[in-house]
This record gives sequence, C-alpha cells and structure tokens, in this order.
Amino acid sequence: MWFHKRFDFYQMLLAQARKSEEGLKLFCDFVQHPNEALGKQVEAIENEADDLRRILIEALNRTFVTPFDREDIFALSRTIDDVIDYAKSTVEEMMLFQVQTNEHLKKMAEALYAAAQHITQAVEGLRHMPNGVQAHIIRAKKSENLMEHLYREALAELFKTSDVIAILKLREIYRHLSNAADRGDEAADILSDILVKNT
Repeated sequence: MWFHKRFDFYQMLLAQARKSEEGLKLFCDFVQHPNEALGKQVEAIENEADDLRRILIEALNRTFVTPFDREDIFALSRTIDDVIDYAKSTVEEMMLFQVQTNEHLKKMAEALYAAAQHITQAVEGLRHMPNGVQAHIIRAKKSENLMEHLYREALAELFKTSDVIAILKLREIYRHLSNAADRGDEAADILSDILVKNT
C-alpha cells in the first residue's frame, strides 16, 4: 500500500521531445507540399504528443521524488508540447483558408525543425549532464533567432501587397510559427536552468 511506482522522467521528456521533432519533420514536408494526407499525419502526431504529456503529468502527480525540480519538468513538457500544437494550428489554418505555401513558410518550418532537433538532443543529454547539453541549447536558441529574422522578413514582404485578405491569412499563420519558435526558445531556457541547478 505504501509502494509508489518510480517513473523515468528523463525518458518521458525524451519521448515527448522525439514526438514533437517527428511532428515538425512532417510539418516541414507539409509546408513543402501541402496536402490533406500530410496534414492528417501532423494532426495524428500532435494527438500522440498530447497523450505523452498527459501521461507525464499524471506521473508527476503520483510521485514525491523527481530527478530535478518538478516545476522544471512540468514547464519543459509544456513548452515542448506547445511547439507541435502551433504546428498543428498552422496546418489546420493553411488547409481551412486555402493558403498556398511560399519560400518564407518553408524556411520558417525548417528553422523550427532544426530547433526541435537540438531540443531533443539536449533532453537526451539530461540524464548524464552536462554531456554536451549546453551546445545543443545554444544551437536551439540560434535557430529561434533565425526564425525571428525570417518572421520579420516575411512580414515585410507581405505588407508590400495590397491584398488585404492575403495579409490577414498569412499574418496569422506567420504568427503561429513565431509563437512556436518562442516556445522552443523557452524550452531551451528551461533546459539551461536545469543544467545550472544540477551541475
């Protein structure tokens, strides 16, 4: 009755990060060639990512001892999940609004995917900190900086058009991607905090 199951939070976070990375790879494929089949695959991966987060939260609520601050586990899980959530929202709105892809969207999707890869590698290194974690954190933040540059470039070109409807549609989609990058940057900051507290 007093036995409490031990949960591997390192592995749970890594599973989340890998699932988000998988979804962002599919998102890149979708942005290259938007179609309903790829859109549904992104949605399916996002649903699987939600399940992984739910399992982690349930585990947090059932355990007393965690390998590092439970607040950091919760926050890192949330930010990783938010990135794929924004990718799914982008897919849904591109399909709903019948938005055609462009070079700005392709470059922004690639920057998000690059950041996700480094977040995954940083999370993978947490069990044996520091183990190169900081290098991946720095690269993830560089990807976010690139994303913000691409976002501003995309807006600058968008506002040169007189098509108000196109402006409204694309501005919302660009904003989703910028928000996704912000969450990736937040994940990198949380990873950096974990590293400082535990090394």
